[in-house]
Amino acid sequence: MFFAHKYSYLVPPSRSLRRRIHKRFKSASKPVLNEAQFQRAVSQLPPRFIAEELCNVITLQVDPLVCLELFKWASQQPRFKHDVSTYHVIIKKLGTAKMYQEMDEVVNQALSVPLIGSEALYNTMIYFFTEDRKLTKAVNVYKHMKNSKNLDCRPSIRTYNLLFSAFLSRGSNSYINHVYMETIRCLFKQMVNDGVEPDIFSLNFMIKGYVLSLHVNDALRIFHQMGVVYKCLPNSYSYDYLIHGLCAQGRTKNAMNLCNEMKGKGFVPSKKSYNSLVNSLALAGEVDEAVNLLWEMTQNQRSADFITYQTVLDEISRQQRYGNAVKLLKELREKELVDSHTYRKLLHKLEGSLRD
Repeated sequence: MFFAHKYSYLVPPSRSLRRRIHKRFKSASKPVLNEAQFQRAVSQLPPRFIAEELCNVITLQVDPLVCLELFKWASQQPRFKHDVSTYHVIIKKLGTAKMYQEMDEVVNQALSVPLIGSEALYNTMIYFFTEDRKLTKAVNVYKHMKNSKNLDCRPSIRTYNLLFSAFLSRGSNSYINHVYMETIRCLFKQMVNDGVEPDIFSLNFMIKGYVLSLHVNDALRIFHQMGVVYKCLPNSYSYDYLIHGLCAQGRTKNAMNLCNEMKGKGFVPSKKSYNSLVNSLALAGEVDEAVNLLWEMTQNQRSADFITYQTVLDEISRQQRYGNAVKLLKELREKELVDSHTYRKLLHKLEGSLRD
């Protein structure tokens, strides 16, 4: 019995105990209202203040707790009613302070009032819910906008772009991206059907989403519809997403064609695009083209990563051109494109591949 008691501290706490400890710690660390600051804020309001005056006072407050207390206090005053401006300012204050639980309560209150609402207010709710990674709540606000009888409260292009961005940021692998991409595709279709014109951001979100979910042909379809169906010309991001996606599928020739088209329009490929292309060319055995592109990217102030250098050097060596690989590596060092540590590491790998 003594033995069990002596070593009982080695047993990890249960999940319920951990939750209670966390709850107590959170409660103990909760900020306390600055009563003096709150009273000063109240004193700035006239006896029969209106929503605009309350909004102005809340806007000037730095402490979000004081803002929330002002909002609650005003709710209890006779003949006073909150409007869009007061709901908007308090949600911004709480969201910026990451007081999401308190913000959620205010949002629920605002959504329950039939005549309170605006596109800007709802977009702010969606933005902070996505910041808190509460996608379900963000979608619920979107549905509230969709069902609103007030046409000024209907989803805008900003509403959709906020949701597209949030869903795309959730994917950590191609399967998860595939699941979320189906939701994004439905949202995009709904947006177009409702007469909301896609902009460059929404179209690039679609391209990026299809690339991440390994549906590159669908991404190309959207790309070719830009400027024709949607009257919105591709920008450098449109090309970059596609180049990376095509290279990932080994479609190097298509990627190079897009890269040349991109450069012909005055865009400079991103670091990611260049690295993808150089790697793809080297892996396809086209080392001379890979080296030429490597020099081009350095001239355009785009740095190659370690994997790219290693892939090019390994492929040159594999083609029985070990001397050329060493010469290229020395040239990279002389031009200070690789530091001494990276140089030694790449040289060691080259020598290792020669022994193998």
